[in-house]
Amino acid sequence: MYKIFFKDRVTVLTDRISEDLSSHFGSILKYANKGELAQFIDNFDKDENIKSAFVYHHNLRELMQQFRSCFKNLPAAGGLVWNEQKTAFIGMKRLGYFDLPKGKVEKHETHEDAAIREVEEECNIQDLTILSKAIITYHTYKLKGENILKETHWYEMIYRGSAIPQPQTEENIESVFWVRPDELAALLKTTYPSIIEVLKSSSVRLFDFDDDIS
Repeated sequence: MYKIFFKDRVTVLTDRISEDLSSHFGSILKYANKGELAQFIDNFDKDENIKSAFVYHHNLRELMQQFRSCFKNLPAAGGLVWNEQKTAFIGMKRLGYFDLPKGKVEKHETHEDAAIREVEEECNIQDLTILSKAIITYHTYKLKGENILKETHWYEMIYRGSAIPQPQTEENIESVFWVRPDELAALLKTTYPSIIEVLKSSSVRLFDFDDDIS
């Protein structure tokens, strides 16, 4: 199953529709061809009253490839960065939303290298170590009239440095700060569904959540 977020709405790609279908979906498509899929995506994108949609096909890999082909694809990477005790992680405010450090993968750069570089640049810190790969998230947006699908590879990291994280303001980051799990609930009210997916994937259980699509 893949979840592709359109801001706060989601399209789910699945090869197990009977297991994955939620009770409150707004639209559903059995994949037949790319043209029909592209029209389905366009309709979902335009109709903001539809909060969740499902597309199913017996070959999930093929379905994802066809979905990708409807967008310009942008690879990205980011980090869920813990202190050494794993009692707090780095969060940020970007354009008024709670976010995590992430950014575009440059040419000839690995996802791991990009994730570390983006955290270093956006938080002005070094001494980072990747612990494990966390999750891959997908979200769409428009840039100069073009439909973009951003695929972000996330990694859990440890920060062992002594410098206080500072925001990279030229990337529209307003502030960078440490977040304890008991402070998270208020921040979740102003974040993106894809960020919630990253937090769900953490090796530390950060909050109680409903696995169903909201």
